[in-house]
Amino acid sequence: MKIGRKILLCFLVTVLIIIVGLTVANVINNCEINEYIDSFCKVKYENQLIPERDGEGNHYFVTDGEFTIMQLTDIHIGGGFLSKEQDKKAIRAVATMISAEKPDLVIVTGDIAFAVPWSGTVNNYRSHSMFIRLMERLGVYWTVTFGNHDSDIYNLLGKSQVADLYAKEGKRFCLFQKGPEEVDGYGNHVINIKNTQNLITKSLIMLDTNSYIPEDPLGIQWIYDNIHENQVEWYENTIKSLNSHNQSIINAMHESEGDEDLSQYSTVKSLLFTHIPMTEMKDAWMEFLENGKKDTENVKYLGGKMGKAYPYVNSPKYDDNMFETVLELGSTEAIFCGHDHDNNIVLEYKGVKLSYNYSVDYYAYPGIENMTQQRGCSIISFKDAGETVISHEQYIQNKYIKP
Repeated sequence: MKIGRKILLCFLVTVLIIIVGLTVANVINNCEINEYIDSFCKVKYENQLIPERDGEGNHYFVTDGEFTIMQLTDIHIGGGFLSKEQDKKAIRAVATMISAEKPDLVIVTGDIAFAVPWSGTVNNYRSHSMFIRLMERLGVYWTVTFGNHDSDIYNLLGKSQVADLYAKEGKRFCLFQKGPEEVDGYGNHVINIKNTQNLITKSLIMLDTNSYIPEDPLGIQWIYDNIHENQVEWYENTIKSLNSHNQSIINAMHESEGDEDLSQYSTVKSLLFTHIPMTEMKDAWMEFLENGKKDTENVKYLGGKMGKAYPYVNSPKYDDNMFETVLELGSTEAIFCGHDHDNNIVLEYKGVKLSYNYSVDYYAYPGIENMTQQRGCSIISFKDAGETVISHEQYIQNKYIKP
């Protein structure tokens, strides 16, 4: 009996020592990473655009000139002492690209965090707070739409708590909003670009693509959830509200200024940002592939590559009515996603651009730390209600990697 108690006591002491050791190691790591983040300088703008908020609480920018967005995705900050070196590389890549490009807005399409046991922690608060600290340090306006790893089921913070973190700790530069409580997901929100006539020239819509289906809560089978019906309804109502805003401005201008042709503003042009690609991305790729990698009536190849092997696209298990609603409303010109780190292809499907982005990840995929071709960002630019131009920029370019 005494021997059994001694064994149990030794076991408990060992567990306590391990817990204390991990805690101390992660506290030290957190301090070191924060010091590293604080070593970066604020991005120097000649004339930085400053957002405002409308009566509904949505942020908007006002400009008659070109507006530039940098899309980043899949940063995968582990936040633990075992991922320290990879986290530093990811942080440096983000800071370097933003400092070089000086975008008006950064949109991160998910998976900022990757707080998995083999990083040394499951405390995703550390991963997210590190990224918030970096963006506030750089002084660049930004927002995020969540990915499946931003709040894994075993993480300290659930998605609602992560959303609260961004809404509260983002301080000055984070434009994230938690979104309507009656709509599924977190971070369904809108940022508008207006001209000096108060017309919305582009609307940027962030949509939470949720995570795993209930039957696969840990994501072991990689079975992803789809966009929910009330989210589709929210998107539809948002587009109609934006159109109504512009139409009221157009009507007032016609009454006071005559017959200027403002028809291009009647249906607001929008861009949709998600993490998980829609099933239509896979549909488009399979149609293109089955046609010998040649354009079809529905599909046009615009650039990039499908680097992931079969099944090529990790899209939701079940279909939804999101893309059909996009086509019906005729507002959204392009849909941007991340999630599949090796894919950066851009296809036009039924008149809508579907764009993967380069990832940043140094940690989540085996061997990805030493890979280069998939790492970078997207630069998305437009002027007024004109064409949206998408440019994929690899991190290995000289403008980013300085001697």
